[in-house]
Amino acid sequence: MSVDKAMEHCQQCPRKCQSLKRFCNADPKLPEAAAVYAHLGEEPSLSGKKGISNIFFAHCNLQCCYCQNNAISRAVVAPERITLRGIESIIDATAESLTHTENIVGLVSATHYADLVPAIVEGLHTRGLFPTIVYNTGGYERVEVLQRLAPYIDIYLPDFKYADPALALRYSKAADYPDVAGRALREMYNQKGSALPTDDDGLAFRGLIVRHLVLPGQIDNSIRCLEWIADNLSVNIHISLMAQYFPPEGIDLPDQLGRRLHADEYRRVVEAFNELGFHRGWVQSCDAADNYKPHFDNKTTFK
Repeated sequence: MSVDKAMEHCQQCPRKCQSLKRFCNADPKLPEAAAVYAHLGEEPSLSGKKGISNIFFAHCNLQCCYCQNNAISRAVVAPERITLRGIESIIDATAESLTHTENIVGLVSATHYADLVPAIVEGLHTRGLFPTIVYNTGGYERVEVLQRLAPYIDIYLPDFKYADPALALRYSKAADYPDVAGRALREMYNQKGSALPTDDDGLAFRGLIVRHLVLPGQIDNSIRCLEWIADNLSVNIHISLMAQYFPPEGIDLPDQLGRRLHADEYRRVVEAFNELGFHRGWVQSCDAADNYKPHFDNKTTFK
């Protein structure tokens, strides 16, 4: 099979798109990174005092209707903002960023470029850089791909968005998300377990952190996600339970996604978190949405 023909059959994510026009809208021949720079908005054990060096890849294989990073997941950032095109420039920019941050690199929404992850990591190694590598993902992953990535990833940072297939279909056009993400989480857990060891500065260097963003009006879904993790993985996993939802501007949103999360809604999910026996991780205050709005036209992401 020719290279061009092979590229028509993408195997990077569970959608397995059959043409060059892919669901994520990424160009398979030309990887795009919207930004590479220090990021202080991750969990404390990843950001530390100076920030993680995040590579924010353009496009996404989920395209959630409420995406908080829609400026890059839908590649609506002005073309001149997407300054890093091609793997060598991504490696060079990451190497430069590492001189100003903690020794941690985050691969943010890299699923549709998963085949390039080994080259990125090895490229850093050839420059004498051996950072902790964090795979920051929406959770919609193929187990086979995760197994190939295992030697290159130190920390998995997946979302677990939906336990309800109907909700996953309505919000992310992925009715199989609960099953697919569940299998992906099992693989990540099999690789890393529930421990999150840290160094003397409190920075993690291996492990698994599962994120869940509580959506307005969908408390039952959040609780069911936590129940699934408790029943199928472990209550010893580090959970990042996020209250930072905000309605993206200029988007017609279904259900109650046009409003912010109510404090009582988040409180109910936190209560379930505690009742299920989770005891590791992070919860947020309900004003988190004021502090976690990304601005990808700004060098520090958050204003």
